Amino acid sequence: MEFFDEISKLAKVLEKDEAENIHKAAEIVAEGIMNGGVTQAYGGGHSFSAAVEISGRAGGLIPSKVIQDPAGGDYEQCEGVGTLLMHRVDLRKNDILFLISNSGRNPEILEMAEYAKKRGIKIIVLTALESSKKSTSRSSLGTLLYQYGDVVLDNHSVFGDAALTVDGFDSKVCGTSSVAADLLLQQVIYEAIQTMVSKGYNPPVYKSANIDGGPEFNEALEDKYADRIFHI
Repeated sequence: MEFFDEISKLAKVLEKDEAENIHKAAEIVAEGIMNGGVTQAYGGGHSFSAAVEISGRAGGLIPSKVIQDPAGGDYEQCEGVGTLLMHRVDLRKNDILFLISNSGRNPEILEMAEYAKKRGIKIIVLTALESSKKSTSRSSLGTLLYQYGDVVLDNHSVFGDAALTVDGFDSKVCGTSSVAADLLLQQVIYEAIQTMVSKGYNPPVYKSANIDGGPEFNEALEDKYADRIFHI
């Protein structure tokens, strides 16, 4: 069970090395939500799955949404796309922006970070930090994503993401970044909710739509945030 073994080792590294950054990110999320903000998450390519993980799901925050690129990231290496996309995004004071990219070097997500940073939005970056630091920017901005983060969560994936070898095969297989992202982000949300509760704030959290009363509970709370979470 090689992949299970790899993830077990990785989880211990994340728990030990990213604890402080997780705490910092959770504080940012809690403060933003308590002050009327929403979480907005974007991930290019396979990182989109991590954005979905913390947006609009059971056990997660209701004031949350995914930023969707209509092109599905096909043009993430093209300059101008990120800036155009952000002109369509309803980004407001006290919102929290999660930007997720393993390499953190493509123009689209860098332009998104630049746009948000200039507007004073708190940014939580999730990236493969050491691999990204060894990369070069593909943007004329000359930056890398981690440089924009108020907090940077490192997924500790190896260069190229794929982590396992197979005897007789010359390429590595099985990326770990998606699993790592889910672990990091869910822990951030857990601690953010924990912080809100400790401060006497009732966090708006989705119940499962598959339990009795769940849909009705969710819809009542969604109505309070409808102008934010149902628009790009």
